[in-house]
Amino acid sequence: MKKKLMAAVLAGAMLLSATACSAKETATEADTSSVIQNETETTTSGETYKIAMVTDSGDITDQSFNQTTYEACKAFAEANGVDFNYYKPDSDSDEARIAAVDQACAEGYNIIVLPGYLFGATLREESPAYPDVKFIALDMSEADLRGDQTDVDLSEVYNVENTYCAIYQEELPGYMAGYAAVKMGYKHLGFLGGMSVPAVIRYGFGYVQGANAAAVELGIEDEVTVEYAYGGQFYGDADITAAMDTWYSTNGVEVVFACGGGIYTSAAEAAAKVGGKVIGVDSDQAPVIDAYAEGMTITSAMKGLAPTVNTLLSAIVLEDTWADYVGKIDNLGLVSENPEENYVQLPLESTQWCDTFTQDDYKALVASMVAGDITVDNNIETMPETAITVNDLGNIK
Repeated sequence: MKKKLMAAVLAGAMLLSATACSAKETATEADTSSVIQNETETTTSGETYKIAMVTDSGDITDQSFNQTTYEACKAFAEANGVDFNYYKPDSDSDEARIAAVDQACAEGYNIIVLPGYLFGATLREESPAYPDVKFIALDMSEADLRGDQTDVDLSEVYNVENTYCAIYQEELPGYMAGYAAVKMGYKHLGFLGGMSVPAVIRYGFGYVQGANAAAVELGIEDEVTVEYAYGGQFYGDADITAAMDTWYSTNGVEVVFACGGGIYTSAAEAAAKVGGKVIGVDSDQAPVIDAYAEGMTITSAMKGLAPTVNTLLSAIVLEDTWADYVGKIDNLGLVSENPEENYVQLPLESTQWCDTFTQDDYKALVASMVAGDITVDNNIETMPETAITVNDLGNIK
């Protein structure tokens, strides 16, 4: 799928009207802060849209999936005169997420954006219940959608006629981050994953492959080591911080790719004590990680959540091309030699470019990946074979 440019704002204000979802009897309270009260945009087809986003286990200040999705939805709504609201479930459970979608639909929101694989059960329940609502699910794979329903046709699991899903080729930005770290001069690397779910594994295995490729190019494969572990959760705590203290202070790890929601806090707390470095994930996490120490974040391995949101909301609200996307589970990655046009990338502004890894070097790397001269294995079953040393330490907890 190619990225589409957001269409210009349609002229003229339209009368506000609510398009109700199909009736569903139960609706539970959710956090409905930050409603944008705009005049509602009507498409050329005459349909009026209202956009809602539901957070997963995090919130809109997580500097990751939820915040990036929220900001993209909010910006689109403000630019195009569309009502927007976000809903925070009252607990981290399928029941609470389903209740939040129920409330959004009861209040007339007919485009629902769901960021994260935790919404698999929600889509199985809600997409058939609200056939007139358009669901956009980010980071949602077929396995996430199916749950334990593995032996039936996918159309029997959820409503393919009102849902679009996107997953991302995490191994690609993981590769870029590992390659960049070694090219920048770091030789003792760490990977701290959250839980060993497919997306995190792809990030980690890509990271190892990128570090290995850079080390081989530089002829220093005997000098590069990666410590590799999962925290067993998507947030930092005292136990994980203690493990990171050992990595940085005792083992001499220089930079850790902290990959999994809020688990970066443990890496950042430990790094701050010894002047260590951190690599962010999903979005540009430099603003939040650098709060622990200025210049701590050398780069971030990012997914194009905002471009995906813009493309799909434009298709529905502005272009009337939803039919081109509905029912698909797109696997998004590289679509252009221009890094900023891709669904996976490093941030141009906050990456710590240097003489040994410049923006031009990064652009050349992306061009080689797009051309197929560099390929990255997306296997998640076994650790990639490498010339560098990888110490697979399993789970911290």
